[in-house]
Amino acid sequence: MNPIHLILHTPYEKLTSGSSRFWGNPDLPNGVPYPMYIDDEGDEYPYFFVCQINLEQLHLFAPGNPLPRKGLLSFFAQIDHYLGYMAASYGIAGFISNPECVKVLYFPSTDGMEEVVLLDDEGQPTSPDELEIRFTRHAEPLSAEHELFAEPDHRPWETWDAPFEDWIILLQIDSFEGKDFILNFMDFGVLDFLISPKALKEADFSDVRAIVLST
Repeated sequence: MNPIHLILHTPYEKLTSGSSRFWGNPDLPNGVPYPMYIDDEGDEYPYFFVCQINLEQLHLFAPGNPLPRKGLLSFFAQIDHYLGYMAASYGIAGFISNPECVKVLYFPSTDGMEEVVLLDDEGQPTSPDELEIRFTRHAEPLSAEHELFAEPDHRPWETWDAPFEDWIILLQIDSFEGKDFILNFMDFGVLDFLISPKALKEADFSDVRAIVLST
C-alpha cells in the first residue's frame, strides 16, 4: 500500500468539528472522557493529543485505503518528554511499546462531537496551536515525513521484533517544530504507530503499539 503524506498548514480560521487536524484539541463524542493513563508511580495523566483523521475526507482523496470509509480516527501518545517536558518519562523508546503507551480511538460518526480542551495551572491550553492536515501522495523533498501507511525506511533491521514481524506502520510522525513547540524524537527521529494486518482489516484499534526510530 502506498504511503499517504500529511501536509500541515496553519489554518486561516478555526477548523470545524470533526475535521482532520494536528495538535490543537481532540473532538470527542458527548460523554466520552479525555483518554488518561496511569504512570509507573500510580499517578493519572492525560495522553498528549497528536492528531485526528477525518476518514471521509481521507477516502475522498484515497478511495482504496484500508481504513473505514467514515468517522474519525484519533491518535494520542505518551510523548510529553519529546516535546520538552523533561520531568515526564520517555514512555515510548527504541523498542516496540506496550499498548498503554498510545491510544488510538475510532469513532464511526463525527456527529455530535465536542472539542475537549485541556488547560494548565494558569488556564492556558496545554497543546500547541492546531494545524490543518491535507493529504498528498507526493511530498516535497526534505519535507517532514508525516505519513499514513509509511514504509519502514527508518528501521535499521529487516523486520520488527517477534511477534510483530508483519505489523504495519499505521501512522508515522516526524520530528519537527513550529512557533509554539519543538518535537524531537531522539535526535530528529520518527514515531511510528504500529498495527497488525488483522486488526487493521477489522478496524480494531485496541492494540496499537509504538516505537521511536532515531536517525
